[in-house]
Amino acid sequence: MRVPYGCPIPLRVFCVTGGDYAAAGPLLCIKPVNMPPERIFYVRVLPKLVVTLAFALMAIPWPERASAQAAGNAAVSPQPQNMDALLDQGYRAMYNLQFDEALRQTQAAKALAHDDPVPWMAQACAVLFREFDRVHLLRSDLFGADDKFSDGPPIAWNAQSRKEFDEALNQAEKLALARLQQEKTDPRALFALTLVNGLRADDAALLAKKKFSALSYTKAANGYAERLLARSPDYYDAYLATGMGKYIIGGKAAPVRWMLRLGGLKGSQEEGVKELTLASERGRFLAPFARILLAFDDLRHKNKTAARQKLEWLRQRFPNNPLFADEIARLNHPAAGPGQ
Repeated sequence: MRVPYGCPIPLRVFCVTGGDYAAAGPLLCIKPVNMPPERIFYVRVLPKLVVTLAFALMAIPWPERASAQAAGNAAVSPQPQNMDALLDQGYRAMYNLQFDEALRQTQAAKALAHDDPVPWMAQACAVLFREFDRVHLLRSDLFGADDKFSDGPPIAWNAQSRKEFDEALNQAEKLALARLQQEKTDPRALFALTLVNGLRADDAALLAKKKFSALSYTKAANGYAERLLARSPDYYDAYLATGMGKYIIGGKAAPVRWMLRLGGLKGSQEEGVKELTLASERGRFLAPFARILLAFDDLRHKNKTAARQKLEWLRQRFPNNPLFADEIARLNHPAAGPGQ
């Protein structure tokens, strides 16, 4: 037999049981590989020890073998749970408006697996949320009427943030499409593409005010989300993209909804609220964002009790974000109407 890989000196070990050499009992022959015959060593052993010694040599944890195994283990991609734990911290920082910390966590997550698109998508999400905060976009009065989703002049991005947003989305999309070439139902790729198109739809609808671009991205997000949820129904964060799309489409006038249906886009605000509720209750990264949208919908429909419950939940978990306390203050001290 040959001593396993990792022995400091490559050896061949075999037992000699016949001939002159073995007249007094079996010999264990030890021959260094690629050495001349005179470098052969013979060790006389008891018969019962021959097999035992052979197996012992195979079992020795030679240093080179241990190093090779350690290197092999280090080359294995980390478990997604480890990466997702970093992303949990990043999203928590994002909702607390601690954007530098949020982006630091996404950078750490990217370093764990260079082929995973989800950290890049999370980076884009943090950049967009930071931009929403900068222009004071996440306010309940935006949801007071359907037109406010898309009417009004475009809102200009911060130039550096625009660059960061586009680069993160493009890299997430590139990595996700590459993974789908290997496995067409890869859940992390489908999840990333769902959110990539959802974020582009949010940008187009709420900042750029490009209605048709927003609807086109919404349709793409829905397509990826349907594929993802058919494969992995526990990806509840995907319902944020589908729910928001249905909510926006359902708010259009009936003739517009009919035309959108012809183009493959359908939905109602009731369906949208159901899916946003599912995301808010069972989602991982985007549950707080879904709850923000639902609180605003409650305020829009004068359901102050439900809105207060959601806003209190958000305020307690993200105390560094003044948005939730401000909205609660509005509920406690509503602005006086005309003539009051």
